Amino acid sequence: QVQLVESGGGLVQAGDSLRLSCAASGRTFSNYYMGWFRQTPGKERAFVASISRGGVNIMYADSVQGRFTISRDNAKNTMYLQMNSLKPEDTAAYYCGASAYGSSMSRPNGYEYWGQGTQVTVSS
Repeated sequence: QVQLVESGGGLVQAGDSLRLSCAASGRTFSNYYMGWFRQTPGKERAFVASISRGGVNIMYADSVQGRFTISRDNAKNTMYLQMNSLKPEDTAAYYCGASAYGSSMSRPNGYEYWGQGTQVTVSS
């Protein structure tokens, strides 16, 4: 079992920045591929970014490319999402996921473990 806890969400204005954190416990964090997804009411969970176990291979959704940066600190068992130039359309609950296999990293069913989510609201 891997337990994931997101933090760092909040209410900000368009153009502001936020950094989300995902703290992991329970298993060896560096053994897991990690990802960020977001979800709004009535919609499916959407891919934001993913990062490989060593942090070398990274992917972003087109909608956040150039504005968001995913990273991880395996010594601290924590993954991050630096979000810059936030837009109202970035408003969502943000979830982190962990995958032991690293396949289908852009799809929710590619992850075995999820956190409870943190809300990000961007006002215009």
